[in-house]
Amino acid sequence: MAGMAKKKKVRRFYDFSLLFIIIFLTMFGLIMIYSSSAYNAQVLGRKPSYLMTRQGGIALAGFFIMLIISKMDYHIFALFTVPSIIVSYVCVLLVMFTPLGIEVNGKKRWLGTQSVRFQPAELVKISVILVLAVMITKLGKKINEWHSWGMIAVLILPLALLVTANNLSSGIIICGIVFVMMFIACKKIWPFLATAVTLATIFIFAAPVATALLKAGLLKEYQLMRILVWKNPEAYSLKGGYQVLQGLYAIGSGRLLGKGLGQSIQKLSFLPEPQNDMIFAIICEELGLFGAVFMILLFLFMIYRFMVIAGNAPDLFGALLVIGVMAHIAIQVILNIAVVTNVIPNTGITLPFISYGGTSVLFLMIEMGMVLSVSNQIRLER
Repeated sequence: MAGMAKKKKVRRFYDFSLLFIIIFLTMFGLIMIYSSSAYNAQVLGRKPSYLMTRQGGIALAGFFIMLIISKMDYHIFALFTVPSIIVSYVCVLLVMFTPLGIEVNGKKRWLGTQSVRFQPAELVKISVILVLAVMITKLGKKINEWHSWGMIAVLILPLALLVTANNLSSGIIICGIVFVMMFIACKKIWPFLATAVTLATIFIFAAPVATALLKAGLLKEYQLMRILVWKNPEAYSLKGGYQVLQGLYAIGSGRLLGKGLGQSIQKLSFLPEPQNDMIFAIICEELGLFGAVFMILLFLFMIYRFMVIAGNAPDLFGALLVIGVMAHIAIQVILNIAVVTNVIPNTGITLPFISYGGTSVLFLMIEMGMVLSVSNQIRLER
């Protein structure tokens, strides 16, 4: 009918660019896991593709879970906030104080059995993102008040400290997630600037600060050793500096274009467990600076897609979910590369989607499903 406004058809957005990056990074990770672990798998009497097959199976299951979650209304996730935080506390306590905690390579971070286990720290990261997104949304402008900060600290700080007690790297990431989400939500800037300056000061004077903390009983001897190794890995080549030095040798020998896929020398029993925390060194050795920069650009594009989704999210809760996941991925990538290049002390941080680790890739897929769910609720009019 003339003069009558046309009805606008509403269709929902789905970020296929982000989906493509997730698939590409996961497939790239499987290739690098195979390349870095094939030799050691054969030495142990297993098939060269043993670790890649295990990772691939979990990644595939996680991918389907991600697709299911991505088609859900993300507001449903708020219902899991309380159960997730309770389960997180229970799992972390079980790891620390019961025989259910599994020790691997001298680190008690897993729950389950030697063959089937998972890291509760990965669940904690998602729980913290959910809790903060819900609390900030409900508090609104009250988030700028000190008592609101106190409520958040009472709920999250004990959990973060429990995780940090036996998993420093995950504790740092959890604190980083809280820092970024609160920084985005709050108008007050000076507490965050003060925190950043304090951390920078501690970083600069790491060795004397660590020695003082050790004497005060707030730091363990092996943690002090990591700082000393970081300052001078050559002087402690037999006491922790070996892995750092081998990683740096791998990075340096790769040069611009690398030695070629599968041609790494350091993975031949020189670099311990190269498929885990130090896989970035193998990427540099085999694919060179070109391959390393290309991978970093992929992560930067992923961060860009997070920003686009957060900026167009239907509400604050959706935006905060995406920001939390973005903070997790960005912090973990930066810390992993910084550890491998010896910019910061070694804290055992995996490279998202690339390093071997079933729990990590499974929970990353869940987080990606949450982000895609938010993107799927963005309405496009035509």
